[in-house]
Amino acid sequence: MDFKKTILWAVFSLSALMLYNNWQTYQGKPSLFSSAPSKPAGSDQGTNQNKDDLPSPVSGTPTNLSSALPKENVNLGQSEKFVLENDVLRLEISSTGANVIDAKLLKELNADQKPVELFQYTPAHKYFARSGLIAIGNPDLPNHTSAFKLQQAGKDGSGRPFLVLASERNGVKLEKTFLLNPGSYVIDVGHRITQSNANANPLVLYTEIVRDGTSEPKVGPFGGAFSASTFTGPAAYTENDKFRKVNFEDIEKSKAEVPKQIPAGQSGWVAMVQHYFASAWIPGDKVARDIYADKVDVNLYRIGMQIPLGTIDKGATVVEKARLFVGPQEEKMLEGIAPGLELLKDYGYLTILAKPIFWLLAKIQSYVGNWGWSIILLTILIKLAFFPLSAASYKSMARMKEVQPRLVAMKEQYKGDPQKLNQAMMEMYKKEKINPVGGCLPVVIQIPVFISLYWVLLSSVETRGAPWIGWIHDLSVPDPYYILPIVMAISMFVQTKLNPTPPDPIQAKVMLYMPIVFSIMFFFFPAGLVLYWVVNNMLSIAQQWQINKLFGKKAGA
Repeated sequence: MDFKKTILWAVFSLSALMLYNNWQTYQGKPSLFSSAPSKPAGSDQGTNQNKDDLPSPVSGTPTNLSSALPKENVNLGQSEKFVLENDVLRLEISSTGANVIDAKLLKELNADQKPVELFQYTPAHKYFARSGLIAIGNPDLPNHTSAFKLQQAGKDGSGRPFLVLASERNGVKLEKTFLLNPGSYVIDVGHRITQSNANANPLVLYTEIVRDGTSEPKVGPFGGAFSASTFTGPAAYTENDKFRKVNFEDIEKSKAEVPKQIPAGQSGWVAMVQHYFASAWIPGDKVARDIYADKVDVNLYRIGMQIPLGTIDKGATVVEKARLFVGPQEEKMLEGIAPGLELLKDYGYLTILAKPIFWLLAKIQSYVGNWGWSIILLTILIKLAFFPLSAASYKSMARMKEVQPRLVAMKEQYKGDPQKLNQAMMEMYKKEKINPVGGCLPVVIQIPVFISLYWVLLSSVETRGAPWIGWIHDLSVPDPYYILPIVMAISMFVQTKLNPTPPDPIQAKVMLYMPIVFSIMFFFFPAGLVLYWVVNNMLSIAQQWQINKLFGKKAGA
């Protein structure tokens, strides 16, 4: 019995430690498991990098290109802005650089019932997308610092809104076309390059996303304290290296590891990720594209791609198309945009379990039309799947409860001789055919499923703003009246009473107070996750009560 309790407490302690570590990292503090404290993003005040540096070529082009590039500081927020809008997305594009500096997600509302503003260019927060040209021997080309003029705006023959902005420098003209489709978070971006120079050098087109290292605003009580940590930062995908996240801290220390290249003919992309939302540059696949990630300035980072255009003959024009995604991490939508893009939705280390769990949850929701009831039905299905294992666990606990008086008597009889006590206990277990750790294995097996579901509910923007019943208007935020956490505490207390009382008085008190500790922690968890635990506890109580009743009848027969 003591060995069983030790295993269970080890599991509970590890879970609590993981949750506390998530809280630490969410608060911007070093992870408990990191080898050394991370330097805060932007703490290096001695950097000699400039926020408007152009990217240095990664491979296939001379490495001394950046030495003669312009480094003027520009304030994109003060330049003229052009608006492009469909029914889900409102963009602002600056005349300086033709950069996308503001993006409002019209159907994703924040706590103030205003559209979520993903891209921003303000003194407090910088997050935007940009592109331009670089070349050896001719650094003064149309780039993200150049002045662009509006050439054309309106709707095409299919009614799609578009903008065309152009800039010409040193005989090279760059036209950027931005096109939006109805109901889409994807911007079609065309780069049309016209060469007027003879004996021109090879050109390189770069597309990049720039963001400061500050996490998005925290939500929930006490500024988001006790909320779990989700990843914020750059990411990249190639068919060879698959999905890879990059920490701002690694970029700060020049230790960032990103895939070096997307080979010609293969898919790939670069992205910037945060909780619920993301942005990504998705290029064409005609030629190989180089990937880079580095620091631009104090607390300002970027990830991008370079597309070699080769030498363009005088009078010739080359068009390079790309797509820019700016929107929510809706898994089904992401799957239809580009290979691997659904990986932007971060399920942590248990993706292999979390993805099928979300698939099942989404299937249920497609029939019942309510995410709250879908969570309840999913909980029931999971409980049914583990019914045999749970039954074995509860039977073991019921048998232990039967022999509890004998265990107490043994502890009193062999009070000063632990060796004889253990020997007597093992003999009793053998005689009564009780496995003292029989109830542990089923619990341990279920833990990965519980953690996976936790990440599903934490990461799914689909449940953001989704109501259940009555007072629960948003399953992704804590219960405003703490009713579900209180019900969960009561259910845990009932479960504790159904279990055999530990013979150790201290252990018994700990088990008694555990529901209170866990309920306080769950006060700050999303209502959808607490709903899952409440339903799971109630089903466990019913199952355990039935088994205890069955063993009680057998004992009285």
